[in-house]
Amino acid sequence: MASRKCRKEQRKVEPVKAVCVCFEVHLPLPLKWYWPREGYGAPALDKYFEIGRSYNSFLRLEKDTSILNSALLASMEAGGRYAFDISGIFLEQCKWEPAILDSFRQLADKGAGFMASPYYHSICPILPDLQEFREQVSMHMDSLRDIFGVKPVSFTNPELLLDQRTIGICRGLGFKCFISEGSHNIVNGCDPVHVYMNEVPTLLRHINLSEDVEKRLSDRKWPGYPLIAEKFASWVAGMEGDVVTLYTKYDSLQVHLQRNAEIVQFLKELPLSLARHGIEMLLPEEAVGRFRQEELPSLYSKKTARYGMHNLLGNHAQHLYMHELQSIGNELGNLKSHEEYEKLQSIYRYLQQTDIFLEMNAEGRRLGYEKAVNNFSILSDVKRVLTEAGT
Repeated sequence: MASRKCRKEQRKVEPVKAVCVCFEVHLPLPLKWYWPREGYGAPALDKYFEIGRSYNSFLRLEKDTSILNSALLASMEAGGRYAFDISGIFLEQCKWEPAILDSFRQLADKGAGFMASPYYHSICPILPDLQEFREQVSMHMDSLRDIFGVKPVSFTNPELLLDQRTIGICRGLGFKCFISEGSHNIVNGCDPVHVYMNEVPTLLRHINLSEDVEKRLSDRKWPGYPLIAEKFASWVAGMEGDVVTLYTKYDSLQVHLQRNAEIVQFLKELPLSLARHGIEMLLPEEAVGRFRQEELPSLYSKKTARYGMHNLLGNHAQHLYMHELQSIGNELGNLKSHEEYEKLQSIYRYLQQTDIFLEMNAEGRRLGYEKAVNNFSILSDVKRVLTEAGT
């Protein structure tokens, strides 16, 4: 449900007129539980990462993805508009089942939007040197163009990171819309229901409404259950502002689908339910072109990420991992003429996945510290390889 309303005295505040629905499509490539018991060897992706586990996870999602994409096609025929943030890692995994890419191509042909982001779902937006960020964004844009024939004009960082430095780069790259987390330190308890003034016009995820769909839709113990499209549309209609931005992980919809089929009906009925309340579904770039930009000074002075920056960089292990990544990046920069440079660079970039940082966010859980010890064992071996390559 919505948080408290913040009125602007200088002009009349009207009911919300539009909704942007965005989906993150990403399946991480997990690190192995690693210890070089049999001595040191040559670097390889399958030496450090669980390729087989990733493959099995992907295949389990195949059927559900097809069902959900079919539901979205039907929803779009009823007026639905949807935008996708598909990671480069997921695009690569689709080689295991090309039909999944075909189903996303069908959505593209119907007018679905696609957002750009760093290719490897990477922590690179907060690296000191943003050259890696620029290169990964360019890689992702090239892939979207080659696979779907689109040039994205909306942008989001992994984990909805907000860092003003990257927004400046996005402006130079010609993006029309930037999407980030509507965290409390940014919106100060108000509903993020506007287009916000920035170097690139910015939309902020409405956390509560997004998580009604992402987390609670199939939870029978939730007081709002069952969440049908008409009920959800009435909640949005009861808010004041311009536009509500929903951003959810696509695999969460697959979890709902495995529990029951209510998510399919919800998606199919959503556009008509919203329309009955006078609410239009828009792509992010359409929303920033439709509504007046509001000032929000905190956008310029604060950082944020999905559920807060502390989830990514809240403990010593995460900071040390970031430091070691920077060291590896610096060493790798001196090896561009080496015959295995591209292989080493690929490993380095997979090691930047934000999922690795999130797993080290222990918050009292022993597993987080065990993950950190394992991760540093891998980083140590990668640094050994780089040292040997440089001699």
